[in-house]
Amino acid sequence: MDFDASQGDRKYPTSKQVGGLVECSGLQVELRRFDPGWQVDLTLECTEIAVLLSGQSKIRWTGDGHRREAIARPGVAWVCPAGVNESAVEIVGSMPESLHIFLPPSLVGEHALSNFDIDPTKVQLAYAGGVPDPVVLQIGELFRGVLNRKLEATDRLFLDGIQLALAAHLLGTYSSTRWRPPTRTPAIDPKRLRRVLDFIEARIAAEISLEDLAAEACLSPFHFSRTFRAATGFAPHRYVTLRRIEAAKEKLRLAQSSLVEIAIDTGFGSQANFTRVFRKMTGLTPGQYRALFTS
Repeated sequence: MDFDASQGDRKYPTSKQVGGLVECSGLQVELRRFDPGWQVDLTLECTEIAVLLSGQSKIRWTGDGHRREAIARPGVAWVCPAGVNESAVEIVGSMPESLHIFLPPSLVGEHALSNFDIDPTKVQLAYAGGVPDPVVLQIGELFRGVLNRKLEATDRLFLDGIQLALAAHLLGTYSSTRWRPPTRTPAIDPKRLRRVLDFIEARIAAEISLEDLAAEACLSPFHFSRTFRAATGFAPHRYVTLRRIEAAKEKLRLAQSSLVEIAIDTGFGSQANFTRVFRKMTGLTPGQYRALFTS
């Protein structure tokens, strides 16, 4: 499928593309930085998968005929199948890194799905917007690691694997026969959740245990873990790690602290551990990430 290289620019006028795949015709991946504002009503001919990698913003929009609102945090994703209209999209805050993956309507098509006896022409995705999805976040970070550089043969093999993994996840989770909007489950009280999130931000440089978080919410560790995951889409430990990575990204973009200082200030303990976790989560070393914003 031939992609319209301007589709992201047309749909997201308050954004700037800061990264993309080079010389890749099978799919289009864009890394965008968003300022607040209204976006353009647009129906794409391809399927778009979007996931926030860093930042936080309230987003209001109409998708598939329904008015919606969500707080976009890292890991919150949108699945917009080809032909579905998104309109009246308002982004309230800034988002430094939002990854957008544009795929053919049949996802990976005959060259992959047919190997598993799946007819791509009979597979339809449901629309899903503003849903926490750790798998899409992880896949997005893997794509993030190969942007803005000439692709080698091994990179193309790597991309084929990521694309196949993404298609498998989408078909297994968001197919029209399987996807159901999240149902209301016993959730943590919003005031308790806010208290826990503020506690994490205030102690980002210190050790944070599950027992600490549960005590802040006045819940047992078991009940807290269950309700926290229902509210955020992430297990408590995973969320804390994501917030540390987010805080580290902000410091790396400012380029005012050494890697050792950032490692200590964001709770990783050592530069070696910081580099290991950061690379595992983003596909880049801290130094490589900083270079993207200082070159």
